[in-house]
Amino acid sequence: MREEEIKTVQKKEEGFTLVEVMVTLVIIGLLTTFVVINVLPAQDKALVQKAKGDIRILEQAMEMYRLDMFDYPEQDAGLDALKELPSGADQARYRKGGYIKLLPDDPWGRPYVYRYPGDNGVYDILSYGSDGEPGGEEQAADIVSWE
Repeated sequence: MREEEIKTVQKKEEGFTLVEVMVTLVIIGLLTTFVVINVLPAQDKALVQKAKGDIRILEQAMEMYRLDMFDYPEQDAGLDALKELPSGADQARYRKGGYIKLLPDDPWGRPYVYRYPGDNGVYDILSYGSDGEPGGEEQAADIVSWE
C-alpha cells in the first residue's frame, strides 16, 4: 500500500493546473498592458528629443564651417558639406576631417532637410517628423532649427 500512495502523490505533483496557467497568463497580460500604456508614448517623445539634439549638433557644425569658410554651405552641397569638401570650395580653409564625423539621419530614417538661404533664418535645418510630410501635429509635427 505504501508504494501506491507514493505513486499517487507523484502523479498529483506533475505539471501545472489550469488555474495556475490562467493566473500566469492574466499576470503577463497586465504587465504587457502596463508597458504598452506607459512605455510606448515615451518612445515617441524620445525620438522627437533625439531629432532636436541632432539639429543642434548640425547647427554647431554649420557655425564652425562658416567660421572657416566665411559662409554657409550652398544649397546644392547640403549638409554633406559638413562631412566632405564641397566642389569648388577652398580646400586650404576646409577643416581636415570635416566638421562632423557622421551625418545623422532623423530618428525615422530620413535625411535632415537643409535650406540655404532659409525661409526662417539664414539657413533652415529640419525633419518632417514621424510622417515624413511637411506640417503635421503632435508626433508627426516638423522638428525645426528656428524654434
